[in-house]
Amino acid sequence: MKVFVTGASGYIGRAVAEALRRRGHRVTGLVRSDAKVKGLEAREIEVIVGDMRDAAWRGAASGADVLIHCAVEYSADYQALDRKTIDTLLGLKKRTIYTSGVWQYGPGGPFTEEEAFSGKPLMPWRSEHERLVLAAKGVVIRPGCVYGGAGGLTGLWFQGALERKAAPIVGDGANRWAVVQLDDLADLYVRAAEASSAGGLFNGVDGSRFTVREMAEAASRAAGANGALKELGYAEAEKLYGPMAHGLAIDQHVEGMKAKEALGWAPGFRGFPADADRFFASWNAAKTHQ
Repeated sequence: MKVFVTGASGYIGRAVAEALRRRGHRVTGLVRSDAKVKGLEAREIEVIVGDMRDAAWRGAASGADVLIHCAVEYSADYQALDRKTIDTLLGLKKRTIYTSGVWQYGPGGPFTEEEAFSGKPLMPWRSEHERLVLAAKGVVIRPGCVYGGAGGLTGLWFQGALERKAAPIVGDGANRWAVVQLDDLADLYVRAAEASSAGGLFNGVDGSRFTVREMAEAASRAAGANGALKELGYAEAEKLYGPMAHGLAIDQHVEGMKAKEALGWAPGFRGFPADADRFFASWNAAKTHQ
């Protein structure tokens, strides 16, 4: 199978592209920088240099059987570029998989895919884009907060513990996130790509229910800060993280049974704290070895 992945050098996109290649699929990845080419080619992934502003990559994507959109650009143009990319991908009339996120549910829960559009989404426009993909019989994946490897929100805890001897959290950390390990998430994308008859929206979450405080303390200990935390008020967090502060403060419960039932997806990791030391070692090594 031939697969085209936008954002193939990004945190999620690279894991997805590599997992697909390891399954024997021929993968072409879209990246924005020449500096990213060699790293992907070393993993047997063909590379197109371009970005969402210029759909010159459309020809390369047209030869694929499955199109996976993982690219993001956190700028004032994010919404417009995301819509432009979706329109381009859907115009090719191929199986399309779109990356969203569990913050679209808003706070509360437990949420299943049946409540996908009933909450208070962090980015209402993204829900509109999800609907476009679903109307075209594509797939929408809403990952939880991703941990493992070179990035993810857990990296904020590691960095704070290393540089300031305390992992930052928004509020007292009594809230809970829906989370997922990076390789488990990539496996979900592979299953969605290979299951040509399975469409719809899937939550990519591991089912663990640790509080943010429990996870951040584990990260702090792993990074040598003895579990120390820095509690941030919302206003302070918004200055540091912008709109993302809303997501960091969210308290939600999201279930992911549909992916297990329809795709046979079974996360191997069941939460962040138990292996926080290994996740820290991986994150720390990845800072110098991309």
